[in-house]
Amino acid sequence: MNLKDLYINYFISKGHKWIPSAPVVPENDPSVLFNTAGMQPLIPYLMGEPHPCGTRLVDYQKCIRTNDLDEIGDKTHHTFFEMLGNWSLGDYFKDESISYSFEFLTKVLNIPVDRLAVTVYKGEENIPFDSESYSKWLSLGIKKERIAKTVDDNFWIAGTSGPCGPDTEIFYFRSDDEIPDVFDPEDDRWVEIWNNVFMQYYKDENGNITDLPKKNVDTGMGLERTVAVLEGVKDNYLSSVWKDVIELICEISNKPYEGNEESIRIIADHIRTAVFISADKSGIKPSNTDQGYILRRLIRRAIRHAKKLEIDINSDWEQKIALLIMEKYKKYYNEIEENSNVVLEVLKNEKEKFNKTLEKGLKEFSKVCNKDIDAATAFKLYDTYGFPIELTVELANDYNIKVDTHGFNEKFKAHQELSRTASAGKFKGGLAGNSEIETKYHTATHLLNAALKEVVNKDVHQKGSNITEERMRFDFSCDHKLTDEEKQKAETLVNEWISEALPVTVLEMSKEEAIKSGAECMFIEKYPDIVTVYSIGDVSHELCGGPHVKNTSELGYFKIVKEEASSAGVRRIKAILE
Repeated sequence: MNLKDLYINYFISKGHKWIPSAPVVPENDPSVLFNTAGMQPLIPYLMGEPHPCGTRLVDYQKCIRTNDLDEIGDKTHHTFFEMLGNWSLGDYFKDESISYSFEFLTKVLNIPVDRLAVTVYKGEENIPFDSESYSKWLSLGIKKERIAKTVDDNFWIAGTSGPCGPDTEIFYFRSDDEIPDVFDPEDDRWVEIWNNVFMQYYKDENGNITDLPKKNVDTGMGLERTVAVLEGVKDNYLSSVWKDVIELICEISNKPYEGNEESIRIIADHIRTAVFISADKSGIKPSNTDQGYILRRLIRRAIRHAKKLEIDINSDWEQKIALLIMEKYKKYYNEIEENSNVVLEVLKNEKEKFNKTLEKGLKEFSKVCNKDIDAATAFKLYDTYGFPIELTVELANDYNIKVDTHGFNEKFKAHQELSRTASAGKFKGGLAGNSEIETKYHTATHLLNAALKEVVNKDVHQKGSNITEERMRFDFSCDHKLTDEEKQKAETLVNEWISEALPVTVLEMSKEEAIKSGAECMFIEKYPDIVTVYSIGDVSHELCGGPHVKNTSELGYFKIVKEEASSAGVRRIKAILE
């Protein structure tokens, strides 16, 4: 199914002008690393700037999202995806927009009406119920039992103020079960395939709502998800979008898809995303900062999973996959063919560099491979040299020696437990929660503290912190507002340390010994006599109760989003991990 062509041709027939996809790296928006949605490149025109192609537009936009990178490997998540969109800039509004969506789904794609359901905005406070959308759906034959009224999921605004409005979402019943009469948006058998956003209001900083003089329509439909839905597959990677790439990886690895799904999906997704980043006109190369860091992380993660599939990583496996992907997409994106040699060179060079990072571990392994590897040695290879236990086992097999994996797992669990429970029942100097993301943020505060000491001055000290699932807040002693250069340097330093895959180690000692060792701490008087000291490579050395990650490579990309005054002589940084 060529959904892109069907979509574009349909909306051209309705008076829309096709506009090419913007680059994956935003040209005039430094606030984000990549274009994450179809509307992002069009924000100036949605805000009122005239578009050179008129008021009716249609496109397919290249998008990259890295906030859920760790979820790649399941059936539905993708780092790179294509978003189909049609746009009205002060032209048509709800009636036509909903009619176009319905006609395309039911007449062009031939989806039965009884497999569709919708949500509309319920209304709250000073914003009314979206009765126009509700009535329009009824007139098109959607039963009232299939129209759900919601609040949180049916109102769009980019921030706390600005253009905003209700939206209506279209759902498809994906299951082979009998279709229920009443639509429940929480029933995951219903899959969202289309969203129509109606920007009709302006919300000021005080929360006041007024009508916009010019109303816009912003729609979006994810290509990968929709194709999977229409083809009746529960696994996106089994749709026609991915089928040939998956088959090639199975051929290269000599492994079936079944039983190896996670690694095969990760390789397919990450190589595809790396192709589009490398081909972008911005000229991104693997590095330790910004888009380059994401590109490096994607390629190296693909390599690690290639090893898991027992692919010879020194072969041209990644070239073969990239060439197939480029052949699939060059018809739609000129830069793919124009920069194909660049893409292949980037993949090859990064693969070679990554292989070299394993040299230290291999040298250490060569010292111990004359006998079976005990748990302590295996854990040292992992904790100190970043050697995955799977790689240690693989190499040990080549030498006909054994690895105490059971003992390793016990030490690994004990290390985790120590991170969570050090100084239990006393002042921990650590984190109240211990979720995965909170643990990552907590570790990142140590790196930020160290970076500020280098960038601002060595007398910077932590004055407090607050961590949630969404962000970290770090207060530190400083007598001036940080310059843009200082913020950038601090951010770059943290990301360099993350990319170096520094081990995070913990030792238990007396408070006196900790102070003598040079360990930094807040509120020394509140700590017990026996404390834990966490070290991150040779970068950070602090008294802390944890928990922490085991290696900085787990953190992701660190980004400072705000720097402000907290109190006299104290500044505050808010940051996120992407």
